[in-house]
Amino acid sequence: MARSFTTSDARQLIQQYQSVEQSLIAMEALEKENARKVQECIQAVLAAELVEALKQIPIEEVNRDKLGIRVKALRDNGFINYATVYTAGTAEIASIRGISADTAETVKMIVAKAAEDSYSGLKIRVNYDRQTPQYTALLSEVSRYQKYHSLVHQYEELNQQYNVQYRESLEALQKGTGFFRWIFSSKDKKSRTEEAYEKLQQGLSGDFGRNISQVHFFEQNARVLDNNEVWESFRENPIKYISAIDQIAPGTVGRVDTTYGLPEGLARQVEEECFFPDGLLCDLRRYQEWGVKYILHQGRVLLGDEMGLGKTIQAIAVMVSLKNTGATHFVVVSPASVLVNWYREIRKFSKLHVISVHGSDRTRAISEWEKDGGVAVTTYETAKYFHLPEDFQFTLLVVDEAHYIKNPEARRTKDTLQLAAHAERLLYMTGTPIENNVDEMISLVRTLRPDIAGDLIGMKSIVTAPKFRNAIAPVYYRRKRQDVLTELPDLVMEEEWCQLNEEEEQVYEEEVLAKNYNGARRVSWDIDNLENSCKAKRMLELIEEAKSEGRKVLIFSFYLDTIRKIKDLLGENCCEPINGAVPPARRQEIIDDFDASPVGKVLAAQIIAGGTGLNIQSASVVILCEPQLKPSIENQAISRAYRMGQGRNVLVYRLLCENTIDERIMKLLEDKQKIFDAFADKSVAVEKIEVDNRSLENLIQEEIDRINNKRQSA
Repeated sequence: MARSFTTSDARQLIQQYQSVEQSLIAMEALEKENARKVQECIQAVLAAELVEALKQIPIEEVNRDKLGIRVKALRDNGFINYATVYTAGTAEIASIRGISADTAETVKMIVAKAAEDSYSGLKIRVNYDRQTPQYTALLSEVSRYQKYHSLVHQYEELNQQYNVQYRESLEALQKGTGFFRWIFSSKDKKSRTEEAYEKLQQGLSGDFGRNISQVHFFEQNARVLDNNEVWESFRENPIKYISAIDQIAPGTVGRVDTTYGLPEGLARQVEEECFFPDGLLCDLRRYQEWGVKYILHQGRVLLGDEMGLGKTIQAIAVMVSLKNTGATHFVVVSPASVLVNWYREIRKFSKLHVISVHGSDRTRAISEWEKDGGVAVTTYETAKYFHLPEDFQFTLLVVDEAHYIKNPEARRTKDTLQLAAHAERLLYMTGTPIENNVDEMISLVRTLRPDIAGDLIGMKSIVTAPKFRNAIAPVYYRRKRQDVLTELPDLVMEEEWCQLNEEEEQVYEEEVLAKNYNGARRVSWDIDNLENSCKAKRMLELIEEAKSEGRKVLIFSFYLDTIRKIKDLLGENCCEPINGAVPPARRQEIIDDFDASPVGKVLAAQIIAGGTGLNIQSASVVILCEPQLKPSIENQAISRAYRMGQGRNVLVYRLLCENTIDERIMKLLEDKQKIFDAFADKSVAVEKIEVDNRSLENLIQEEIDRINNKRQSA
């Protein structure tokens, strides 16, 4: 029986298959080496950060314990702060007149202890606006690491396919390749060798061969980015870089926390919970995976993470894990304004089948979901149309912005709970728990865990807050942005105080004296021509400055009239404004247009419409036209830009007018903010923090008195 191939043909074919395994080994070695280089860059970054931290400590601090150190002599010789001492040798310090060798040793020991304490708290904080040589080198190495990491993943997939489908044929071909082996082989063995050669040839001419060629092409042609390209790549997708750093050096960009604020016993149970991410199309941060495990383990919970920490991603990951263990049906109930977001994010970040249940097609969509399964995404108003059979059970109901159902008597609460009766698991989500008072929090908890709600009723005072938090931990979980996202750029808050001109002052005083509260709050915006508005002038300056720095701008106001005037003033530089009348789908289209627009572009939005449920990380400047009566509303609006995925420091400007209601509102909110911090920082829902109607009346009366006194003394 003659062979259909030569020995050379066989060897070449064998080499092509073996190249996959060899390339995998080579890429794994390169990935490991590059990870080591990333570690070195991280140490260099932290060393530079340490020096910067020590520069902030003046040299006078070495004498804090009154050790008699001659600080003036040190300062006169250039040792002005701890950094200058830290980088100097003991002998250099001892050479100063009046500083003995023992004193020099003491000074070095004090500074070394401060350096040790400072270093333990240092984190990687990559910021597009702070492109130091150390951070540039780090991102460059991370970019290279990601190239090799991607290749390893692709070669692993090829190698797995090779092992499953072709290894047996390859071994058969190797055994029958040689001239003498072929001559002395049995007919059956020759036949098997021919079949093996044919199968391997078909593999190379089919999908497997094309995949090998594609991976080899990527390996040979993937270009290393230069420094400018690296920073642009970081600005476009900072999470990719941060996640890689977090993977290589856990704890350098976030907390290494084994409990994430949970009681120790519960934390151990959560840690042991299994999570199956196959089909999740994104990488989770460590704190997010912990949140997923908490939800999976507890079954019926309220996730209250601060806005921007990825509650939606955690919910999607929970559904993916449950699907991998046999679950088929899920429901998400959300406000109509974020329905489109849910649909898009589920499709983007998972392989889950998602169905929109909304509008005139809702009945057909529900029937399709009942039959085929998947994730039914619906609204509070549409939840009542889920007329499910009494014995129909689905795996998980996700209730977004759960504070919408804090009132047990509300129609949407009843409709949602009727749907929840068919769910094996419940996940409530809200990033604004401070909108609720403790009674409302307990009302929500009661629908999840009645046993825990009963225990909480007697623990509502501030003095029992620690006990309250421990008692609620099995059902309520909240993490703060600053605790788990230390890599987020800085949030810079600025108060831009403006001076009213004569026209503005006259209009404002007339509104106040007429007790027109809304007119008074629209101070400076409530004139016919915004070219004469001091706030508008400052706004234009900020927009121009943002454009020069390559930034985009979000503008928020409570008032539709203000938004309309701003749009008219800015013309083509302003996208279509977002207000309560803009449908959810159109809102997303506006944001997509804004994301794709050039720097300097402005998006104006009514704060109660555009301040929730939308991700606008392409903007890094936020302008607030007037102080809001609730801190939570401002915090929500700011979090549209200042959230996970933001690659620049976020600048927030509050436009305020002196000697107006602006000043009085800010002072009152400052006092109330102290109460907010006392509770919310500890993840406990509190009484509403806002300027209520009575307080506003008092503020207006104070303004009336001020204006009358001014006029009498004129």
